[in-house]
Amino acid sequence: MKKIWQLAAIATAIVTQGLQAQDLRERNYYFETLNPGHEPKPLVEGYATSRVTENLNRGLAASPSVDGKGIHISWRLLSTDPSNVSFHVYRMTDGKQQRLTRKAIREVCDFTDLSPRNGQTQYWITALDAKGKVLDTSEKLTIDKATLTNYRTIKLRDPKMRVGKVAVADLNGDGTYDFIIRTPDSNVDPGMSGTLDGRTYQIEAYLSDGTFLWSKDLGQGIEPGVWYSPFIAYDFNGDGKAEVALKTAPETTRRNEKGRVDSGEEYLSVWDGMTGNEIARVDWPERNDRYGNLVRKNRNQIGMAYLDGKTPYILACRGTYKLMVVDAWDLRGNKLVRAWRWDGDEENPIIRSMGAHSLVSGDVDNDGRDEILLGSCMIDDNGTALWSTGLGHPDKAYLTDINPNRPGMEVYLCLEPFHTNGRGVCMVDACTGEQVWNIGHETKHVGNGMVADFDPSRPGLECFATEDSKGGSSDKYLLTANGEYIRRNENIPPCGGWVWWDGDLSREVIHNPYSREEIMERWRNGQPTTQHIVKWADKSSVAEGIEGSLQLIGDLYGDWREEFVMSLPGELRIYTTNIPARDRRVTLMQDAIYRSYVAHRSMGYPQAPVPSYYLGE
Repeated sequence: MKKIWQLAAIATAIVTQGLQAQDLRERNYYFETLNPGHEPKPLVEGYATSRVTENLNRGLAASPSVDGKGIHISWRLLSTDPSNVSFHVYRMTDGKQQRLTRKAIREVCDFTDLSPRNGQTQYWITALDAKGKVLDTSEKLTIDKATLTNYRTIKLRDPKMRVGKVAVADLNGDGTYDFIIRTPDSNVDPGMSGTLDGRTYQIEAYLSDGTFLWSKDLGQGIEPGVWYSPFIAYDFNGDGKAEVALKTAPETTRRNEKGRVDSGEEYLSVWDGMTGNEIARVDWPERNDRYGNLVRKNRNQIGMAYLDGKTPYILACRGTYKLMVVDAWDLRGNKLVRAWRWDGDEENPIIRSMGAHSLVSGDVDNDGRDEILLGSCMIDDNGTALWSTGLGHPDKAYLTDINPNRPGMEVYLCLEPFHTNGRGVCMVDACTGEQVWNIGHETKHVGNGMVADFDPSRPGLECFATEDSKGGSSDKYLLTANGEYIRRNENIPPCGGWVWWDGDLSREVIHNPYSREEIMERWRNGQPTTQHIVKWADKSSVAEGIEGSLQLIGDLYGDWREEFVMSLPGELRIYTTNIPARDRRVTLMQDAIYRSYVAHRSMGYPQAPVPSYYLGE
């Protein structure tokens, strides 16, 4: 009898947890809207006369070769390069300059120096046109073979501090990505107890070479949690240097007896990237009861979108589970000008409860202007709804070309609310919102998902997802780009940490051999976790000895293959591949949707970036 009661208690707890995450009243707003009946709004026009773009340099990178004897050099192919561009590699040691390439390199953007010199050595490249004329000469990269590693290091001011969020942007305009971090790595969720221990978040900025720029405390008005402290870094005013946009509150704001901030002013602030000084401030979307209780009110996100195709607008967002509001702002010099407000209650019919834990922007309807994916709905560039699936809140939503045999892009949705209609895991057309396929059976609480090509024998990207056990199921799913089952529960890949690392187009995964509990125990004992990069199809390893916790994935330098940023006490490590390339392609950071994913990694829940086009075998 005692055992029966124990089992009943466990079942009750599971149901209760599920209901806490999934308020049944929010399902009142679950209806598909593919052709909203709203009043039209005019197109926005920002300050820019041509598209504001990052002025990236060649991103020269160096690491020990795979055999440890040589030096592997890689660099960016840029969108402005002619299709027939080629490259020469140069080296200087002890004042002696030498060209290392007999013939200009045309097929790849990397090179291995098989006879490197000891001591300090400089490497650089030249880009040539079809006639051999020099188009540009890269920055010089200084290395020492004796101390060279396969990662770069950013040392933090506090040797014990671990980073919780990272943004990358060019703060000084030199064409290299710098680092803006938020510390510490703790988190208070709106559904958790608040804190009265004085804990606050800090934002710090470092140049690419590790030079510390500034640090600012967000103060008591910003609770130390993901949903209270969104920030993003980008060149919003088009001056060639990135700013930091974030949610702020007055230092005079105080928390209630439960450690919560439930009233007071809130701002969208823009800080100068080099100094941290505030250059503009407006009100954040205000609290109101249409969002629901305090847990629901405190779901804040920030974003960026080229709403006119040229100007990068700042998006201040509030709401996920009920009301959803987005303010779009144009940073003109040092002044914020509002382009529009989107309020889901003003749609016809209204759109509520469709939000996600992340957002991404991109041009889905080919009009040259960005739309905004807010989970299960798409907002048009003019601040009206393009479509809504009516499926509720997705824990993961991916916008990319999943099936290259279909025209345009798709959105892959992994839904938190239970669904008996088979659409808890599904794919929709990115432009219209129309269903393409669904999993075909009931789901409870799909808490994670990913799209990646790791099986070259199947066309398109594989789609996989996992249920969250608090919903009453622990099932895992793996499907093709057409929605056909590959397998269920057994040998399902993890949903995080996917990276293009070796020479082929299949994606690899950063694999952690330890459980979460083991990881935490090792960190408490001062021992960093070690991870490796594997090809999931055959479990073969392509990189070993990766240390730290994953913060960001992106094509930050070198050729098109990705780097990843790991957090260790007092340190960021940016790992790069040393595997020789098989081809070349324009840096992924110049694909608009891929860059949007990387930009939004500093807020919300993490998602691996994907480009607008199909990238796979």
